Amino acid sequence: MVVEDLEFLCELAAQLRVDSVRASAAAGSGHPTSSLSAAELMAVLLARHLRYDVDDPGNPANDHLIFSKGHASPLYYAMLKAAGAITDEELLTFRRHGSRLEGHPTPRLPWVDVATGSLGFGLPVGVGLALTGRRLDRLPYRVWVLCGDSELAEGSMWEAFEHAGHEGLSNLTAIVDVNRLGQRGPTRHGWDLAAYAARINAFGWHTIEIDGHDPGQIDFALADAAMSRRRPTAIIARTRKGMGVSAVEDREGFHGKPLKDPEQAIEELGEVREMVVRVAPPPESSRGPHRFVGGPYRGPAYEIGGVVATRDAFGAALEALGSARGNVVALDGEVADSTRTEAFAGAHPERFFEFYIAEQQMVAAAIGMQRRGWVPYVATFAAFFTRAYDFVRMAAISRADVRLVGSHAGVSIGADGPSQMGLEDLAAFRAVHGSTVLYPCDANQAAALTAAMADITGVSYLRTTRNATPVIYRPGEEFPVGGSRVLRGSGRDVVTIVAAGITVHEALAAADALAGDGVAAGVIDAYSVKPLDAATIREAADRTRLVITVEDHWPEGGLGDAVLDALADMDAKVVKLAVRVMPGSATTEEQLRDAGIDHAAIREAVHDLLAVATS
Repeated sequence: MVVEDLEFLCELAAQLRVDSVRASAAAGSGHPTSSLSAAELMAVLLARHLRYDVDDPGNPANDHLIFSKGHASPLYYAMLKAAGAITDEELLTFRRHGSRLEGHPTPRLPWVDVATGSLGFGLPVGVGLALTGRRLDRLPYRVWVLCGDSELAEGSMWEAFEHAGHEGLSNLTAIVDVNRLGQRGPTRHGWDLAAYAARINAFGWHTIEIDGHDPGQIDFALADAAMSRRRPTAIIARTRKGMGVSAVEDREGFHGKPLKDPEQAIEELGEVREMVVRVAPPPESSRGPHRFVGGPYRGPAYEIGGVVATRDAFGAALEALGSARGNVVALDGEVADSTRTEAFAGAHPERFFEFYIAEQQMVAAAIGMQRRGWVPYVATFAAFFTRAYDFVRMAAISRADVRLVGSHAGVSIGADGPSQMGLEDLAAFRAVHGSTVLYPCDANQAAALTAAMADITGVSYLRTTRNATPVIYRPGEEFPVGGSRVLRGSGRDVVTIVAAGITVHEALAAADALAGDGVAAGVIDAYSVKPLDAATIREAADRTRLVITVEDHWPEGGLGDAVLDALADMDAKVVKLAVRVMPGSATTEEQLRDAGIDHAAIREAVHDLLAVATS
């Protein structure tokens, strides 16, 4: 590297520092010291190694840059200004009401792939993007991830390191900003670069230890990473938090605070600069990925009266959807035989991804894949999605379109016991912003909803049942999201039973028994738990004034609470039947009976409710 290049890079790093200080000062908040430590790292990347068409952020050949340490957003926004993507005026709107420059980056900016700020999230998403580039897009773009040293305490980071090493993702580079100081004090390993290198190297990564403030060393390391074969690269850079500003450099107590004297800091850094970097665009020859188009969707069909598990129907429908739509991919957490994604794996192995028992990495990879236009279905036991719930939350903040499928839900799984039972999932996924929650009761409904999910935006969740259940709907029937089905209903109804999934069959059996008792009970299959078909339920409640909800789920946050929300302003009595006692091992029938959600319990609850209403 010639002297002129070094001088330019040093000046660019100084500009990034000054603009990071200015943005945080204008906002009165932010993380300038975390930004100052990585200025040289990002200056060299931006000016010499990143291949990105700033005017066309949707270019499929663009590299991807993820700030896993999203709190260093002032540095990221300073880079955008240097690249000509935003103006200085917009830079100074950082953290203001209505600004695109939020406290942590989000895809409100077209150059941002995913929202970051939840530490330990960015690198796993980077692994997903690198997998996409190599196995799906088959494009030579690179994925660069800026990581903080504090976040290396997160388990999700090590799921990412292991999976990337296992896959040999040479198109992935993690740049670890080892500035020694976290939020409350020193990090676990401080400036012991060898400690970080030994751990990361053990997962099959190529590691390079450098001075993170030396542009020459940085340039060499980034070039070396781009030349790596069959291994991802981690550049482990020793830096100083608050570098360049003597009042805060390598000092505790200044994390997440604007500088007390920004003008003095700017003077110390050499005043405001207005340098513009022409970021090198990607090679034109690599622009267009090949996408298999597929043919018409021909989903499975099941005859009424048959007995089929909804998880089986999901697996068959996903396989058929994969044949019809070449952008559908499936991700598994080592339970494909149970969730039934193994059918997709057999038919479309090039679009099936095994993540073993690493649910955080699995969900993060799906978020990365959808960013490139792929349609991911992520399947595991409903209970095990709780491990990745923060990443589901971050998916919503990232405006990501991901489809999650949880099997083995509720006590109905039988003898496996409560550690395997998803009993919180409806509540958890209902709470996600903009989410869709679906719970089919039979095979044809499950198949139809599986196909419908491909076109749902945001986070969508399908709950499937382990055990076989009766087929009650005809093949080819449509089940719109936000809809429901009235399975029993007449003008003589005195009570409305609202159920979903396995409890629909219990509700039908209870309604038949109640008819023998001279009691007319309506039954609604609320297969769309969110958005709920409030209009149909309100109409029924207005007629009967008595409503019973039945769900194989804890009483908090599930179907019952969704119905209560819909009826909050109505004069209707609602009784929730749900799992209220910690289950043990038992048969399905015993579990439903012990939980008080089987047909006998529903029948008894209706009689009790009527007795109170008429007393």
